[in-house]
Amino acid sequence: MKQNSWEGKKVLVTGGAGFIGSHLTEKLVNLGADVSVLVKSDIMGGQPNLSNLQNVKDKIEAIPCNISENDVITTIIKNKPDVIFHLAAIAFVDYSFDHPFEVIRANYIGTLNILQAAMSINIERVVVTSSSEAYGTAQYIPIDEKHPLNPTSPYAASKVAADRTAFSFWQTYSLPIAIIRPFNTYGPRHTYDVIPKFIKFALKGEPLTIYGNGEQRRDFIYIDDMVDAFLIMGSDRKAIGEVVNFGSGKDVSINELAGLIIKLSGSKSKIVHVEKRLAEVDRLICDYSKAKKLFGWEPKVGLEEGLKRNIEYSRKFG
Repeated sequence: MKQNSWEGKKVLVTGGAGFIGSHLTEKLVNLGADVSVLVKSDIMGGQPNLSNLQNVKDKIEAIPCNISENDVITTIIKNKPDVIFHLAAIAFVDYSFDHPFEVIRANYIGTLNILQAAMSINIERVVVTSSSEAYGTAQYIPIDEKHPLNPTSPYAASKVAADRTAFSFWQTYSLPIAIIRPFNTYGPRHTYDVIPKFIKFALKGEPLTIYGNGEQRRDFIYIDDMVDAFLIMGSDRKAIGEVVNFGSGKDVSINELAGLIIKLSGSKSKIVHVEKRLAEVDRLICDYSKAKKLFGWEPKVGLEEGLKRNIEYSRKFG
């Protein structure tokens, strides 16, 4: 991808104030794009939280909006973006156990609203964010895009619904869709999920809590590599109509991860095991050969290097 290909491009990022979204927004601004971000409305009328966008908040348009409400369609049509990156979602697996309706409404109906709006614009691309959770536990490894979709949680089911609905809009209406299936992404400004939690507790010398026996395995990919993946999916014509996995191609057990974070942070934290979590996925490991074949993409930041960067960031900024 040419670095100047985003110069002057009008881009809308839903969930642009979130973890991946904020890093993507910063990169797009630095590449010369005209960026707007949809951020969740504050029902009390206050200002939306743009803390993740401190470096670029004066260079973007922040639009408070709830993607699960129909008025988001009008908002997007008025914005007239050339490219939409749709990342907005309720991304907490545990939260979906007790709030399935809310999660499915945000993640599925929200995506449907984005797609419906895009139908009324001369859009170049809609990048829809799926999830490796859509696959469930690996039936074979590594997991390629042909692996069956077996969601084990309401969150995962909502992402499958959004993923397949987006694909149907490509098949039915020729809407220029690109579906990205990220594996577990980590890095600075991530506040939920296992890596930021482990780093937080390790730096405090507090116990690292692991659900179950800790032998569940995950494929972790650093944020810089994932942002590059999003930019490719938003710019390369070969991405249109495709579903593409992006991950490191390596997996690690949660026990091994906890031990590595304790070692790299110089912590004296202990590891504590508690009852297994509901709907636990036993193993996720990415086959990114399609991304390599189509785009020449490969991850650049290994797990140990990525964790060192993440730990250093957390030491400075908490």
